[in-house]
Amino acid sequence: MRAFDYVAATRVDDAVAMLGAGTRCLAGGTNLVDLMKGGIEAPSRIVDINRLPLDAIEATPDGGLRVGALVRNSDLANDMRVRRDYPLLSLALLAGATPQLRNMASVGGNLLQRTRCYYFADTAFPACNKRAPGSGCGARAGHNRIHAVLGASEACVAVHPSDMCVALAALDATVVARSRRGERRIAMTAFHRLPGDTPWQDTELADDELVTAVELPPPRYRRHVQYLKLRDRASYAFALVSAAVALDVEGGRVASARIALGGVAHKPWRATDAERALAGQAAGATAFDDAGRRALAGAVPLRDNAFKIGLGERAVSRALTLAMERSVS
Repeated sequence: MRAFDYVAATRVDDAVAMLGAGTRCLAGGTNLVDLMKGGIEAPSRIVDINRLPLDAIEATPDGGLRVGALVRNSDLANDMRVRRDYPLLSLALLAGATPQLRNMASVGGNLLQRTRCYYFADTAFPACNKRAPGSGCGARAGHNRIHAVLGASEACVAVHPSDMCVALAALDATVVARSRRGERRIAMTAFHRLPGDTPWQDTELADDELVTAVELPPPRYRRHVQYLKLRDRASYAFALVSAAVALDVEGGRVASARIALGGVAHKPWRATDAERALAGQAAGATAFDDAGRRALAGAVPLRDNAFKIGLGERAVSRALTLAMERSVS
């Protein structure tokens, strides 16, 4: 690990003033510290933001919820308002990592966590455009079982690892960021980037911006929701495929739907075509199977991960079925 300057900030404005190229913020450290130990991240300065007043969950004037960036994943998952009004988010958070890590990990850190691609996480592999721009993508011709089938590029086939972010994408959340220029809001569906020719840019967040909160819109999907995570082992494993779904059902027909996928792309993948196709359909196997096929339309497999396409289709259909059966009150 390279030497770095350490500063503990107690005011948001002070933290923001110290941000820029070569600076990283420390909250729970569950991802950043590992990356620093492995030589993937080598910041010249660490700004410890744990003393900032960003750990509250508050109602917004429009009836939504504002979640501070320092709220821990376990606290958010177990908050009664979240469990009642945004059960999809609670389910996704509880599917992530272990209780010990959820107690440490922050909402802001979860938003910014980086891929678990083998070629990115191990500097013994020289070819990784995300870690070393211009070096190539070792995963394309290497071991690529866990990699992307949607939205990938010649430069990168890595996938985003977060469970929380998949649910936030489905729920139309908004990320609030602060810089010396002021505050701005970024739609969750636009916050993370597809790799294109610049895979080292994971998000739309600038170097001088600090995530201060996530805002949830007024609750719409309280009853028929499900987060389904398919992985190689039952705990402490990242998703091969995950599906976050929410349904508004009236008279046995789908009035509206939200579907987002994890483990299949460089960002949480919102399946808007599948959502539109579900609207007005009878809530049942025929419509749900069709939604699964539509959610994976255009998928391009690599040598080792063609199974993800069928797995993703079935995950969406199964999650929708379970959402109907769940019927949270």
